Order: sequence, then structure tokens, then C-alpha cells
Amino acid sequence: MQHDEVIWQVVNQNFCSFKVRTKTQGKDTQNFCRNEYNVTGLCNRQSCPLANSRYATIIEKEGWCYLYIKTIERAHSPKNLWERIKLPKNYAAALKMVDEHLEFFPKNLIHRNKQRLTKIHQYLIRMRKLKLKVTPKLVGAPKKIARREKRREQKAEKIALIDRAIKAELVQRFKSGLYGDIYNFSEKVYKDVLEEIAEETEDEKEDEKEYEDEGVGEVEYVEAYDDELEDEEDVEGLADLMNQGAGSKREASSSSSSKRGKRRRVELEVEEEFEAFATETEK
Repeated sequence: MQHDEVIWQVVNQNFCSFKVRTKTQGKDTQNFCRNEYNVTGLCNRQSCPLANSRYATIIEKEGWCYLYIKTIERAHSPKNLWERIKLPKNYAAALKMVDEHLEFFPKNLIHRNKQRLTKIHQYLIRMRKLKLKVTPKLVGAPKKIARREKRREQKAEKIALIDRAIKAELVQRFKSGLYGDIYNFSEKVYKDVLEEIAEETEDEKEDEKEYEDEGVGEVEYVEAYDDELEDEEDVEGLADLMNQGAGSKREASSSSSSKRGKRRRVELEVEEEFEAFATETEK
């Protein structure tokens, strides 16, 4: 037969494997309990799951809360000592279910279970929020692997330099025609060299096309054509010659008139001819 008071005296005064004693600075010792069914985590008469035949607690497993209930009617069967009830994820519905199942339990125990349920729900919410946040993942890199990768990189760089030098030399020999039409090189290197030569020719053709297409679509302003300028200069030259000819004729007429007398008719004829000549040149 189970007797709670006897069990507590043995556990409290003698030895308990779940009891943990800690010393705080300036205060007395504090006893804690490591039993998973303890509702508060403290080692005292009301919170001890061993020394209470009627007991209840809440435990969280994989995001779900379970209500564990212990009664004296199942004390003879340790296999079925605890009754487990799955609580809903809704906080209000879980509190309501706790009240229903712990209706006849001590009020202090009901209050402790509700406090524990509230704490569990709070840290589950924090866990969900942390999962949604983007956090950097720290990955350890062993020194041996880092040294090995560094050596491999150095070897790969050396091989790449050798390959580039071989390609450059082959290109130079192909252009000079040293080997003629027979080549005894690996097919991969030969194809790489031919691709490089084809790329160079394509780049040259593109440059020529760009040079030919330069200036297409641009708008420029140019002076008048040379023919028009020459026509205007010819007209101006003819007008000057005609003016010079008219002046010489007038001088001749004036000299003749001085000898023979003034003849107004001759001057009029000269003017008419000059005007007709000027009109013809303008046309």
C-alpha cells in the first residue's frame, strides 16, 4: 500500500536520485528536481511526483502538449500509472480541457499546470518565429580538407598555365604554316585552337561591319553645292566685265563726241545694248 508521507520522509531526509542541490551567493541552498513529471521543477512536498498519489503535469513532445494524470487507483500497476491526454493546439481549448480533467484536483496543482501550459505555448510560438527568420548557418571546415583543396587549386592553376602556353604556341605555328596539312596532336586541343581562330575571324568581321555602318542615320548640315557657287561667281564676273566694257565705251564715245560734237543718240544706243546684254546674262 502506498503512503505519501512515508515516501516523502525517505526521499527528503535520505537519498533521492532526482534531487539536485545548488548554492547561491548570499542565500541558502535551493533544491531542484530532475524528474520529467515534476510540474514546477522544485523539490518540495507539493511538487514531488513520487510523494503524491494524485498528481498531474503537462509535457510537450514534438510540438504537441500532453496532460499526464496519476491516480491512486492505478498505483498497483506501474505500467498504467500515468494517463496521457493529448491537448489541442488552441490555447483556450487546451485550458478548457485541463479544467475538465482536473476538476476534483487541488487548486494549487491546477494553477501550476495552467502556468506550465502557458510557458510551453509561449516557447512554441517563439520557435515558429525563429524558423521563419533567415539565419546564417555555421559550417565547420576541417584544416586537413582546407589544405588538400588548396594544393589541388595550385596544381590546377599550373596545369591551366601549361595548357594556355601550348595553345598559344600551336596557334602561332598554325598561322605560320610550320606543320603543313598533317597534324599529330590530340583532337581536343586541335578543336580548341580552331575555335579560337574562328572566334578571332568573327571578331574581325564584326569590327569591319561596325566600321562600315558608322555614321548611318546621322544628320549633318553641308554648305551649298560647288556648282551653284561657281554659277554665282561667273555671274558676278560677267557683271564686272560688262561694267568695265560699258565704262570703256562711254570713254570712247565721250572722246569722239568731243571731236565731232555731242551726239546724244549714240549714247542711247550704247545703253540699250548694255541693258539687253545684262538681261541675257541674267536669264
